[in-house]
Amino acid sequence: MKPALVVVGNGMAGMRTVEELLKLAPDMYDITVFGAEPHGNYNRILLSPVLAGEKSVDDIMLNTREWYAQNRITLHAGDPVEYIDRKRRLVRARSGLEVRYDRLLLATGSRPFIIPVPGHELPGVLAFRDINDVEQMLAAARDHRHAVVIGGGLLGLEAANGLQRQGMQVTVVHVTDTLMNQQLDKPAAKLLQKALEAKGLAFRMDAQTSEIVGEDRVTAVRFADGSEIPADLVVMTAGVRPNIELAKRSGLHCERAIVVDDTLQTFDPRVYAVGECVQHRRSTFGLVAPIWEQARVCAAHLAGAGHRRYVQQATPTRLKVTGVELYSVGDFIGGDGSEDLVLRDPRRGVYKRLVLDGSRITGAVLYGDVQDGPWYFDLIQNRTDISSMRNHLLFGQALCAQAA
Repeated sequence: MKPALVVVGNGMAGMRTVEELLKLAPDMYDITVFGAEPHGNYNRILLSPVLAGEKSVDDIMLNTREWYAQNRITLHAGDPVEYIDRKRRLVRARSGLEVRYDRLLLATGSRPFIIPVPGHELPGVLAFRDINDVEQMLAAARDHRHAVVIGGGLLGLEAANGLQRQGMQVTVVHVTDTLMNQQLDKPAAKLLQKALEAKGLAFRMDAQTSEIVGEDRVTAVRFADGSEIPADLVVMTAGVRPNIELAKRSGLHCERAIVVDDTLQTFDPRVYAVGECVQHRRSTFGLVAPIWEQARVCAAHLAGAGHRRYVQQATPTRLKVTGVELYSVGDFIGGDGSEDLVLRDPRRGVYKRLVLDGSRITGAVLYGDVQDGPWYFDLIQNRTDISSMRNHLLFGQALCAQAA
């Protein structure tokens, strides 16, 4: 008999690992997958275009039920695992189904953080995390007018853009004075806010939500200063938390997330973990690029070809809101001894800031003209000495090549 691999989580991280494993050792395991949602595996990143009406749910499916059957993978969709017995090496799903394993892969992802203010459980208060959330948002857009998005990060701005495309009047509420403050410096954030305001979005910055108002359904959002704005729909995009409750109950070592080593193995050598539920060298993960690398490394070890090690690398951020060009990577804040090279062209709506440490770039923020973003990223990754092109660096790769 083949050894049994059980995958807990039918999302992008877990199934990418399975795809990589099938490339390396297609007949090595009997594979069983449990997922909380009643679907095949879909591209969660493309929920924003679904909300905006640019794509359908079918368009974002990565692995249909036929794919699982063709690869002889048993899928239990809509039946999440609720118990792991590591001594007997079995999992138990909500339905009561028990399946034993020789290797277990945890890919339980993360949960949206719902701000626990009064009224947060009212109908009309949603997260922006899965297909069901998007379907509820689309239904609200058909019948209601005023939407409030709490959280001015990447996900919040994508939600706001999608809801506006569906005809709603949208206000974005953010707790600081800087949109996307994890990825942007203040000048770039101000340009972004101005551009989005020109598209019709409204903003409440430096705003502390104190209450979601309503009886049978949300009707308004109230702030700490006592002011209110009307709201028929409230979308919380105030961050996520690694989903580690199942791992903790099973006795696996967790801190902020499930602790894994460079092979994506937990403290139990039979149990691996990938994706947003893991903590590697004190870091957690929410972007696709590092999770894809985790999948490759983990699959190699599950296939018995375990020579690879997971190494964290900087990952660029791009904004997907229509008509806004934005790119950010590395340490864009700087510190003692760092220098800034800045280009501002208000008429063209272009802003570039490069952070230098000696003769190397450590970070970049680009707004309006982002074509050289990947080149700056390569310079950061390769720790390239930029001394000879410093005077032309802000003007991009082509000019630096001409001046060389």
